[in-house]
Amino acid sequence: MRFPIEFLATPSSLTAVPIPTMKRFSLFLLALFALPLALMAQSPVGVWTNEAKEAQFEIFDQGGKLFGKIVSLKEPNDKDGKPKTDTNNPDAAQKSKPLVGLVFLKGFTSAGNGRWENGSIYDPKNGKTYKSYMQMSGANKIEVRGFIGFSMLGRSQNWTRIK
Repeated sequence: MRFPIEFLATPSSLTAVPIPTMKRFSLFLLALFALPLALMAQSPVGVWTNEAKEAQFEIFDQGGKLFGKIVSLKEPNDKDGKPKTDTNNPDAAQKSKPLVGLVFLKGFTSAGNGRWENGSIYDPKNGKTYKSYMQMSGANKIEVRGFIGFSMLGRSQNWTRIK
């Protein structure tokens, strides 16, 4: 018995499956496995450095929101050889806490398409906290923008993923 080229038969069942259906099923399986990989590539979870490479930051997920902490500094000690602390913090109780380990990114939620919004960023250089968003620009690049009120009134940094 001969089958047309556009059909595929299995010897045990002699059930014909149209090839276009198999192609669609194969494409479905490919999309099913590729989608999570594409989404993972757009996640900022990992270790990053800023443009000046003066620090490394770990962005992590906690309860579905993203947070970030300082994991290392290029110059971790002050002029007296002691670990740098959060001296510019307006809260006196926080001034003696070390910068390494400081959670400075808080509460970012996914807006889709590699964008994370509704977060805040604390700048230990001036002790101020700003509204913030993060936008992935590839698997290993992210724009982090801090602003007051409107996102047009702020500044951005571009970070590079280390891990």
